[in-house]
Amino acid sequence: MSDNKEDLNEEKIKENIENKEDFESKQKDSQDKEKIQEINNEEKEIKERQNEEINNEEKEIKEKQNKEINNEEKEIKERQNEEISNEEKEIKEKQNKEINNEEKENKESKEINNKEKVNNENSKNNNEKTQENRNKEDGFFTKLYNSIVKIEKYPDMAAQGLPKAISYITKLVVILAIVLCLGMVYQTHGIIQEGINYLQNEFPDFSYKEGTLTVNSEEPIIIEDSPVMGMAIIDTITEDENKVNEYITSIEQSGDGIVVLKDRVILKNISVTGTINYNYKDVLNQMQIQEFTKQDVINYANSTQIVNIYISVFITMFVYAFIMYFITTITNAILLSIFGYLTTWIAKIRMRYVAVFNMTIYALTLSIILNILYVAINIFINFNIEYFQVMYVAVAAIYLVAAIFILKGEFIKKQQELMKIAEVEAIVKQQLEREKEDKQEDEKREKEKKERKKKDKEQDGEQDKSKQEPEGSNA
Repeated sequence: MSDNKEDLNEEKIKENIENKEDFESKQKDSQDKEKIQEINNEEKEIKERQNEEINNEEKEIKEKQNKEINNEEKEIKERQNEEISNEEKEIKEKQNKEINNEEKENKESKEINNKEKVNNENSKNNNEKTQENRNKEDGFFTKLYNSIVKIEKYPDMAAQGLPKAISYITKLVVILAIVLCLGMVYQTHGIIQEGINYLQNEFPDFSYKEGTLTVNSEEPIIIEDSPVMGMAIIDTITEDENKVNEYITSIEQSGDGIVVLKDRVILKNISVTGTINYNYKDVLNQMQIQEFTKQDVINYANSTQIVNIYISVFITMFVYAFIMYFITTITNAILLSIFGYLTTWIAKIRMRYVAVFNMTIYALTLSIILNILYVAINIFINFNIEYFQVMYVAVAAIYLVAAIFILKGEFIKKQQELMKIAEVEAIVKQQLEREKEDKQEDEKREKEKKERKKKDKEQDGEQDKSKQEPEGSNA
């Protein structure tokens, strides 16, 4: 029993001990909980304090940063404004200088342009006047005067064209042919009067029938010193052309002469190159004469019908002389124009051959007039100038060369005027190019300003966004 009691006591003791331990442990747990709560509360307070301190520090930092940023932005804006204002001032000063320079250049260019306009107007007026003068049809005698006295008019007359030049030379040849024909009619009248006296007193009987002239003489009749025609050879028997050529050579050597054959008559005049042939049948058929005798000729010469012979001689001689002189003159003009064209090459002047040919025609004027005078004088006084043809060509060549070199002088003057105009145009072009470059630079500067303003606006927008982002994160 005692053992049982002890065991019970021990168990009770154990229980009590366990209960104590449990109680102690519970007390400890409750104390721990309280401590933990206290600790937690303290931690909360510490965290709240820390958060408040952090928030306060962050606010102060943000405020400081904002102030610094604002100050920096203000300083940057002030600097930018100062730079912009300085740049604007510089730009304005440059623009004012450029405007002043442009105004000066514009004034100078206006003065130059005015001078150019005046020069152009003067040149236009001169060109119009020259064109009007060229377009005006100068009279024949005006061209005749200008061709002899005013060589500088040759280019203007040549510019009127080839047809007018041919028309001019044709008129000159017509005058020459008329003078020659009048001389031939005058000489024919003298021949007829001398011939009538000779026929009545000394010449043998003769007759004409069906284009053949027959003189009752077995030998040729030669009159070496006729007062009107020089040498006269009458041979109606021969048919030998060699003998006829000898007769022609004889009268050519004497200067003037006539060869009377059975079917034709051959005339040589000192003022005409070559000889002139008249066929009896061709001439007399036009006059409706089929036959005649010596007495018929004497009676006809003493009648008023002799005028028909003079008219027929004039017409025939005119046609022949005109053709011969026209061909000769055109041939001389072609040869001289080739010489003139070579002269233009030597003088380094570019001219068309037609223009040189036209000038050559006008250069022949004095030579043709001298020829007309030579023919007119020979009508009354029989004399010969050996080198007349050389003088004829030389005078025309001198006129042509003088006209070419006068034209060269005018061409050089025009070139100098054109050079001056070209220099003025170059100066104006340079001024215009400078103005364009200045405008382009101004446009570039304006573009750069606009780009700077855009960049500044973009930077301001980015800075505003960067300010808004941290405030949102703090919230």
